[in-house]
Order: sequence, then C-alpha cells, then structure tokens
Amino acid sequence: SESCRGARLQKYKLPHIPLGSNMVKVRSSRWQKSRNVRLLEDGLTVWCESTKITCTHMRATFAISGTVECIREGCQSEALRRLSRSVHDKQCFTVVFRGARKSLDLVCPSEAEAQCWVRGLRTLKEYVANMSQKEKLDQYPAQFTIQRADQNQDGKMSYEEVKRLLQMINIDLSEQYARCLFKRCDRSGDDRLDHIEIEEFCRELLRRPELDAVFRHYSSNGCVLATAELRDFLGDQGEDASLKHAQSLILTYELNEWAQKNQLMTQNGFTMYMLSQENDVFNPDHGRVHQDMSHPLAHYFISSSHNTYLTKDQVTSASSTEPYIRALNQGCRCVELDCWDGDRGEPVIYHGHTLTSKVPFKEVIETIAQYAFKASPYPLILSLENHCSVEQQAVMAKNLRTILGGKLLTRPLTSEPLTDLPSPEELRGRILIKGKKHTPHLAQLGKNGSCASFSSSSDEEVANAVKNAPKKEPAKVSLKLSPELSELAVYCRSVPFRGFENLFENPPNEMSSFSESEALRLIKDSGKLFARHNSRQLSRIYPSGQRLQSSNYDPQEMWNGGCQMVALNFQTPGEQMDLNQGRFLPNGRCGYVLKPSFLCSPTSNFNPENTGGGPGHIPTQLTIRIISAQQLPKINADKFSSIVDPQVWVEIHGVAIDNTKGKTHRIDNNGFNPRWDCTLGFQLQVPELALVRFVVEDHDHTAKNDFVGQFTLPFTSLRTGYRHVHLLKADGSSLSPATLFIHVKVTRYSYIEQCTNKSSCV
Repeated sequence: SESCRGARLQKYKLPHIPLGSNMVKVRSSRWQKSRNVRLLEDGLTVWCESTKITCTHMRATFAISGTVECIREGCQSEALRRLSRSVHDKQCFTVVFRGARKSLDLVCPSEAEAQCWVRGLRTLKEYVANMSQKEKLDQYPAQFTIQRADQNQDGKMSYEEVKRLLQMINIDLSEQYARCLFKRCDRSGDDRLDHIEIEEFCRELLRRPELDAVFRHYSSNGCVLATAELRDFLGDQGEDASLKHAQSLILTYELNEWAQKNQLMTQNGFTMYMLSQENDVFNPDHGRVHQDMSHPLAHYFISSSHNTYLTKDQVTSASSTEPYIRALNQGCRCVELDCWDGDRGEPVIYHGHTLTSKVPFKEVIETIAQYAFKASPYPLILSLENHCSVEQQAVMAKNLRTILGGKLLTRPLTSEPLTDLPSPEELRGRILIKGKKHTPHLAQLGKNGSCASFSSSSDEEVANAVKNAPKKEPAKVSLKLSPELSELAVYCRSVPFRGFENLFENPPNEMSSFSESEALRLIKDSGKLFARHNSRQLSRIYPSGQRLQSSNYDPQEMWNGGCQMVALNFQTPGEQMDLNQGRFLPNGRCGYVLKPSFLCSPTSNFNPENTGGGPGHIPTQLTIRIISAQQLPKINADKFSSIVDPQVWVEIHGVAIDNTKGKTHRIDNNGFNPRWDCTLGFQLQVPELALVRFVVEDHDHTAKNDFVGQFTLPFTSLRTGYRHVHLLKADGSSLSPATLFIHVKVTRYSYIEQCTNKSSCV
C-alpha cells in the first residue's frame, strides 16, 4: 500500500510526505493531544489518528479535495498564538477547512518535518484544484475507499464485496446487471476482481448514455465528430462556433492521438469536454472581474457579513478571528466589529450582554490586516458597532492606524466637493471605516471627547433615540465620541435615516443601517423612492435581534430594492447563504457586483413591488430540462443499505412576480446515475435580478426530504445548451464529483411583442 501511495505521488510529481509523523494536536493551552498523522494510500487523504475512534479511522480523515481551504504556516491560529512562547513558530501549522469544520492546529517534532508537511499539503491542494475531469473520475473509486469494501483486505474483491462497494458509492444495481458486469470485468476468471479489474468495473459504471445520445445526434457516422460537426454543436450551444475554436477543443480534450492528429473528436474526448469547467453552466467569463469597476460605490451590491466574529449563535457561541478569515476568503467586503470596553484598557469584540466569549479588538485588526485583500483587491469596509468609552475608542483608533497603516483610508481622495462616492477601482486596496462622525454644528465639545449628535452605540439605538427626542433639540441626542475615531469615518458616515423628503440633498458619504423589518417596510411602501435613495446613498441591512440562533432573512428582497450591504450571518449555512454565494459568484468573486442600470439612476421609475412594465422589465422564457445526475453522495455514509432517492428542484429567486419553483419526479435507489428527462419552464419579468438555484434532495415518504447538494447562480451568468451543474455542499464547499446534466434554453420577448402601446415601453 505504501508503494502504491508512493507510485501515485511519483506519477503526478507530487512531493514526498512522511509515512507518519507524531504530532501534537492543539485546541487550547490546556487541551493538547499526541496524534499520528499520515497520508493514506490514495495520496489524497490524510489520517489524524485518534484514540477515541475504535471502529474505523475514516471519521478521523480529511480529503485534500474540496475540504481544505488553506494551510497556514506558523502560529497563526488563536490556539497556537497563545502557545507561541512555549513552541517554536516554524514547528507549527494549521489546516483550515471549508464550512463549519474546526481548523486543525498541529505542532511537529521538528522544523524540517513541519516544512515537509506544509509544502506537501499545499502542493497536493494545488494539484487537486487543477485536476482534469478525467483525473477526478479516475480518483472516484479511491475516494470511496475500495479497501473498506474489501473485507478480508486481500487486495481482491468477490462479488459480495463488489455489492458492498456499490452500496458505498450510492447505487442499487439490478442483480442480473451487476453479475453480468462483474463477469465481464473478471478477466482472470477466478471470481475475484483485482485492483485493475475493480477500476474497470467502476469505469464501466461511469458510462453516460445521455451524453452518447448528444454525441450521436451531431456525428454523421456515430463514431467521431468532424471539426465542422463540433462547430455546429458549439453554435447550438451559443458559443464561439468558429473552426479555430473547435480545433482548439479537440487539441485540449481529445485523448486519442490518431483522432487528434486528424482533427476529430471521439466519444471519450467529447465526454471529457462536456464534463470540464469550460462547459459549466456558469459562464467562465464571469469567473474573472469583467464588470466596470469605475462606478460609485453605491452602484454595487457589496458582500456583507453580520456578527462576523461569531462562530455559531449570538447567545453562547465563541467569538474568534477565524470567522473573519473565512468571510474574507469568500470575498466578503464588509465585516462587522461589535466593540466593547475590555480589561486593562484594551477594547474587545463580542455580542454584548450575552454569554459569547470575547476576542481582543487588536487581534481582530491584525487578522484583517493579513487577510483583507487575499481574495479581492477592492475596498474592505469595517462596520464598527461602537459601545466603548472615549478612552478605549482612542485605543481603537490607534490600533486601526498602526496595524492597518497605509491600507487605512484616513482622508478623502480629493479636496473637491463630493458629488458621488468614489469607485471600487479608486479605492482599490483601501480599508474604510463605517462609523459615527462628529458634527460640530450639532454638538458641544466635552471634557473627555466630542459630544456628537450620533452616538457611539448601535444604529438601531441611535434611530430610536432620534425618534423619541424633541425635534428642536438634536444636540441632546448625544453620547461621547472620540475625535480620533470620528475622523476615520470618511466615506461611510453612519447617520439615522431621515426619510425621502430631501432625497438628493444629503451628502453621498452619509449612510444608514436598517433592520430587516424596516427595510422590508420601505421596499413595500416606498419601493421606487428607496431604490432611488440607494442609487446614491449606501444602505446596510442587518438581521433582526430576535434571531438568537444567527438565522438569516431572505437577502433577495433587499437586493430588489437596490440595497448594497445586505449583511448575513456567514456562519449559518442554508438557502439564504446559498443565494448570497450565488449573487457574488460572478465578477471574479471579488465581493462587488454592479447593480442593474435601473437601480443606479436617481430618476428611475423601477419599483420592486410593481414590475408589470417599465425599467428592468424584459419578459424572458427560461426552459430547463433536467436530464440526469452523476455520483450523488449518500446522506448517511455509515448506513451501507441506505441509497438515495434523488429529486431535483429548480428555484427562481427575484422580484415577487418571478419567485417560483418546479421539481422533477423522484428516482428510487439510484444516486449514482439517475435520469429524469424532465422539462421545467419559467417566465421571468425582471431577469437581471433573478437567481437560479438547483437543489437535489433525497426524497422521504415519512419525513422532510434530506438536502443532498445545490448550486446557485445569477440568471445573467447562466449559459444555454447542454451543461453540467457542479453541486455544492450545504456549507458552500465542493461536492465533487457530483453533477447535474441539464439543457438550458432562453427566449427573450421584445417590448413590442408585449405592449400594444409602444410609447409606454421604456
């Protein structure tokens, strides 16, 4: 098995990783346990031995593919930082996982061994990220550990052991077909399959008759596609239908040298192309920054996090720097810091008046300084919920200046009068502070600091205070604000919302925060005015204080009204975070997405609650045929007899009139290659705001269906033709190699076809 592991590493020119290393797993200064860590035979799975696990070591493993976010070298986690005086920095590293799984902090016996693991795991991660679809398919049997099905561990498998493997990879074959396939692959004739025969068995299972049918439709002889035939297929897909492009695809995906030389594509080459990212349902051109980044900030949806410091609920969970790293690595561009007075004059961050733990303000800023621009070069906004005394506010300001240095924006970019906010491009690489600003004409200077008309408490508290205060005495609605902190609020000055009376008189650098209920009321009662307001002013929406479990509201309703910073609890997976991930999937996942033009004009007549015509109204028919799925995972991997009964939902999330969903029938006992051939149709009125969400569930007659996987993307990033949807887990990480195979058709209707009075069409 070790020679097999070594051969795999050598084959792909991967670094040597020790057979096993005795390390110390660290959770805190008090919790430190010895662990044996080693790379398993497949070369892509790491086992961290635990004394608690007796029945199987599989629960103590992690796969490099899809689960590892990054490898951090040195004492960069909270637990390791607290041990930095007792352990050598270069002997430590941290494995950071995607989703909710806790990071793995490890201390190696020597610096050399730590370096070997760090380099090896990073190279493996890069290799897996760049795997071709063929290499992923080759890995499939290994990923589901053939050795687990090989009960007597003799390297061969009987028919009974093969049946066990089939259950593990989530397929319930008929007895007749399974035995026939077994005999066909048993070339030695000893009623046992060796490693090569097992791989052949699994590869035969991977055959795609629905792909073969598409291939034969375009192939004149049913054996190969000529360049012109491939060009015809590309034309029907809505892609570059030039001979040059068709030839480039043959050179890239065709595996047969003879066919490649003769500019032909075989069935295998066609399958490789269809499974590649180049044929993904998501437009690959949108995987980079492709939008105009020179508009004012108010013209963009901005990926925003609420209670960023929390790991779980907002009553008892831990506060940590880790959620900041996760949010920033996902492209989040507005994070929240709830700041309170701490011991020894050092401010802390936590959810005040609760049992949540505290994390030093300084540590959070150090973390932000390190990760602010790793995923996106565009401006990061720190939303300060400031509950500190004037003295500790001054400490906050000092930390912000000294730690963030030149990244921190401390003054306007220009001395010219401000008519619009700067653009993301102009603010590239800068960190902005969202907070209260001292307004001298409304306040008096106190002994210990500026007595500002806008308090250092939360925006919600300020709004309530303003409502209850006498209108002629604004200065009385005041709490003390440090001048050092006040002057850092440049382009994101927090003010209570004053209504729509003087819509264009307010300075564009003033912004307001709204609770989800208040924002919904404004959208429903004054949707057109709110959209106009948001064409020039920034708005931040935050969840209700009653969401004690850190649940989320529907962000789509807020985007419909043009709200830019729709803040969600990133630590809580679910439909709302799926929508957020889908909204910010395009434009290189940089955290800024340009709003539709009808949400950027201060004179727009767009009303999210009345979309029967006018701006944004482009009636569009979306037709999606759900053809098949491939390699869906088991919901409960421990129950070998449990096979998924998949069913697919397609959901449309947009303006109210567009919100709808459709579903396929269920397929019993087949998560490996279920086939539906089910067509769903949707009429979209405002397609520029619509998100399309594919959801796969395990149908259950007696209880709620179990979630299997999903993928969400904007309608404007959806590609037509035959496409694969690469599914994601509930936490947003990859579910590879699980996919849906679909066909997409889009028909747009002109206004002339929809309106009898042409002049009424804008």
